[in-house]
Amino acid sequence: MRKAWGLLCLMLAGPVLATGSALPAGIPSNGFLLAPPEGLMPPPAPLRSGVRAITLAQLEDQLRRPDMQASIGKGTIAVVYPNAEEPFRSAFVAMIQGIEERTKLKVRSYPVDPKVDTAELNAALKRNGTKVVIALGRQGLNATVGLDREIAVLAGGVLLLSEAENVMGISMTPDPAMLFSKLHTLLPELKRVIVVYNPQKSEWLIKLAREAAKAQGLELQVHVAGDMGRAAQLYPQVFAAADSRHDAVWLPHDSTTVEESTILPLVLRESWNSGVPLFSSNALHVKKGALFAMLPDNVELGHTLAASAMGVLAGDVRRRPLVPLRELQTAINIRTASHIGLNLGALQQRSFDYVYPQP
Repeated sequence: MRKAWGLLCLMLAGPVLATGSALPAGIPSNGFLLAPPEGLMPPPAPLRSGVRAITLAQLEDQLRRPDMQASIGKGTIAVVYPNAEEPFRSAFVAMIQGIEERTKLKVRSYPVDPKVDTAELNAALKRNGTKVVIALGRQGLNATVGLDREIAVLAGGVLLLSEAENVMGISMTPDPAMLFSKLHTLLPELKRVIVVYNPQKSEWLIKLAREAAKAQGLELQVHVAGDMGRAAQLYPQVFAAADSRHDAVWLPHDSTTVEESTILPLVLRESWNSGVPLFSSNALHVKKGALFAMLPDNVELGHTLAASAMGVLAGDVRRRPLVPLRELQTAINIRTASHIGLNLGALQQRSFDYVYPQP
């Protein structure tokens, strides 16, 4: 059942789960279930330093205290999420399920409409003794703008945050370290990752990618494209110069350099013709021909958000920057894998959460 909750970005028509059951259709055409691709911006710098972090063991001890359990049960942690239709609702329900599994208590949840009365929401949260709000989705995050400063806000289920949004939380873009690790597992001889990106949208992510590549012994070759025209010029050059045995091209969440209607078909064609592996941060690209991609595990994301919220309640008041998503599942395209000479047996295929197309 948990794999069904993983369909945050992968409601694909036609691929199958590794267990063999068909995936439902219904993903929006832009490929982003929770937020449009408005651009990845740098995370805020930590606002406070010198505060001692608590360990997981200390946090668990704090949570066993009857007063802490009672506090959570009375609504100290609340969830604000979009009042959305399916398939969006299931993703948020899965996150809330994970939050409640981690807290081991029911939490107060507030579905909000686009034109929510923030003053009324603020009053309701205060009335119920809320100390921490977990804001899910763009709509949920927007609803927290007018909350009292005494109420801490943790964002989750939001793909892209603008520069002005000084919030803590977890972005929906996969951690480059996780992507590179999976890439190395599939293609151990690979030496270099190539990416075309727009610094105005992806600079913070590329910084993390540089660190991840270095830690894993990979070279990260970056190409800057400030507009779609430049991206369209760069990709043929990139694939022509790449070595299919040792290079791979990464598609990050970047609406300029990975534009869906023009740039993506170009990149997929160049990858197929050259044999240079292509992997992506967007799981929809696997259906279209990318080798693999990673997508959110919504229940596990709920667990992590709950742990962060409980840390705030237990006294961990440090201000953390936005972090990429590490609670992930993986989708693989076995047709593409076979095309580049990577033959995955049945046992290997079962290590992936989603397999496309049906064998």
